[in-house]
Amino acid sequence: MFVPLPTRIRPTLRWATPLLLLACSALFVWASTRPGPAQQALLLDWGALAAGLDSPQAWNGAIRDGSLLRLFTAVFLHADWAHLLGNLVFLLIFGLPAERAMGPWRFLLLFLLGGAASNLAAVLFAGTPDRLIIGASGAVSAVIGAYLALFPHARLGVVLPLGLFLEFVRAPASLLIGIWALLQIGFAYIGPAFGEVAWSAHVAGFCFGMLFALVARAGIARRLRRRSGY
Repeated sequence: MFVPLPTRIRPTLRWATPLLLLACSALFVWASTRPGPAQQALLLDWGALAAGLDSPQAWNGAIRDGSLLRLFTAVFLHADWAHLLGNLVFLLIFGLPAERAMGPWRFLLLFLLGGAASNLAAVLFAGTPDRLIIGASGAVSAVIGAYLALFPHARLGVVLPLGLFLEFVRAPASLLIGIWALLQIGFAYIGPAFGEVAWSAHVAGFCFGMLFALVARAGIARRLRRRSGY
């Protein structure tokens, strides 16, 4: 697992990441308490359906009836506890430092747009037309991509199991995230044969996050200078 290391940046209030953690958790708990048919209907109504945007006519219809918003609402839906907790852990680790640098509003924009873009990629590249796309994995991947663009020389703490002991070591974030990104690309190439995971959403979200941070770097740099008192 990854462990964030402290930096010298003056701490400020970070509310966007906790808010997203709470929203995903609360919606999952609420959906889990609903009867089976109602829960399934919720996923179908709020999740993104594969092959739903495969033509200009479908795009026009999705814009008119508002179903295009499913690309955003699907971000906050999860299939089970493992799906939810996996996303929340990575959001907590990479979201807090990214939000600290970007600011809460820019971070929220990254999360929402990154999630929608990654879901769109999953919809367009899904292997089956009846596949339901849900989860914050793409949005979290966008956060990871932005983190790498913002902190290319950062180091992460890694807890490695060595026999009966756990060893804490420091490793370059670029190396660890690079390995993770290569795995996502490999799994996306393998496709549905490697589990029911929208790997293309991870790749698209990661690329979106890096691009977002690079485009917004001037504004982020100004914000960091103001916080540092320069």
